[in-house]
Amino acid sequence: MKKLVAMVLTLVMALMSVSALADLVICQNKVEITQQMEEYAKLYTEKTGVPVKVITGGGSSDYNTVLKSEMASGREPDIWVIEGPSGYELWKDKIADQTGAEWTKYTAAAYMDGDKVVGFPVSVEGYGLAYNKNILDKAGIDPATLTNRNAYAEAFAKLDSMKEELGLDMVVAMVAGTTTGMTWVTGLHNFNVYLTVGNERNDTTIIDKVLAGEVVPDRFHQYCQYVDLIFKYSDPDMLLNGTQDSQLAAFANGKAAFYHQGNWMDPSLVALNPDFEIAYAPHAFLDTDTDGILVNPPSWYVVNENGNKEEALAYLNYLATSEDGADYMVNKAAMVPAFTNVTLTPATPLSKSVMEWNAAGKTYDWQQYKLPDGFGMGTLGAIYELFASGAIDVDQFEAMMIDAIKGIAK
Repeated sequence: MKKLVAMVLTLVMALMSVSALADLVICQNKVEITQQMEEYAKLYTEKTGVPVKVITGGGSSDYNTVLKSEMASGREPDIWVIEGPSGYELWKDKIADQTGAEWTKYTAAAYMDGDKVVGFPVSVEGYGLAYNKNILDKAGIDPATLTNRNAYAEAFAKLDSMKEELGLDMVVAMVAGTTTGMTWVTGLHNFNVYLTVGNERNDTTIIDKVLAGEVVPDRFHQYCQYVDLIFKYSDPDMLLNGTQDSQLAAFANGKAAFYHQGNWMDPSLVALNPDFEIAYAPHAFLDTDTDGILVNPPSWYVVNENGNKEEALAYLNYLATSEDGADYMVNKAAMVPAFTNVTLTPATPLSKSVMEWNAAGKTYDWQQYKLPDGFGMGTLGAIYELFASGAIDVDQFEAMMIDAIKGIAK
């Protein structure tokens, strides 16, 4: 009888141990690398015996809604993604201090709260206007000249006049729909063009004014003219109803000369096997020349102070310091790693272009995530969609955007 009781207790303890190991849950926001991340999680389990569950929100499914649902479910994730100050402020009471973790030795891009390290940089990402070099060559357009809004106006008009000859359905593949969940493209990433292009990195002049309810009138007017230019040469149905997949397909199939997305789309782009050279041109919205793309850690992994903390820290250390982690980041997920110990370089076109711009020191900051929670995608995103639909003109767009920004200070 004693032996039977001992065996039962051993079995119960084993099951409890397995149950505990099954608790490493990650909530992440990159739908385009879901498969790669799940495969890496499986590899990590094989190497360590720790099961990892990946929950994904993003693309057409709002990540923050998914995360909030998971937080309210009674089983909070052990690791999740924040995208800047608003995300950190929302969850900081649950976020663990990672100061002294092994991975911190190899990066200067950690998310900091004073002297505390609280966020692991997922990658370095960048975006501009990706272009099909074959099409630009056929049209006689040198992408190196696309450094101001007037140059873009001339290039877009020329391409538009040659659409039939070049096999184009649109000049720019751009999305702005609220129902398709694409307002992060407009209200966050495109709006950041206004916030940072032409300024030194870490210059917070423009975002500080926005948070105080103000714009720089001439700069903002030029920005609105740039949005008008992009929308004018986009496909109206794509603008309102396009998804991440349909936007990508238009570009990869040679039906659009330019593509308004970042290097996070490389895995999906490569899967479509485009047969042309691809690189980035700047979001050069000003009358004066600006020559750089927007590059930054887009997000950080944070660890739940009340969750499976030790296993979460071990997972992040392995990701940053192992050959498996480097292979996943560079070769599988087509990321540009934020870690100095990773020597692999991406072969995929968008990430390769980001690395080239970064190496040349021609980059502008990301400050869109300093906006209040929901303001960019919700408040501004709806105004971009109105403009894309034709319900308002560019002057009304500018006025409504200014009014919305004024509302931040109220």
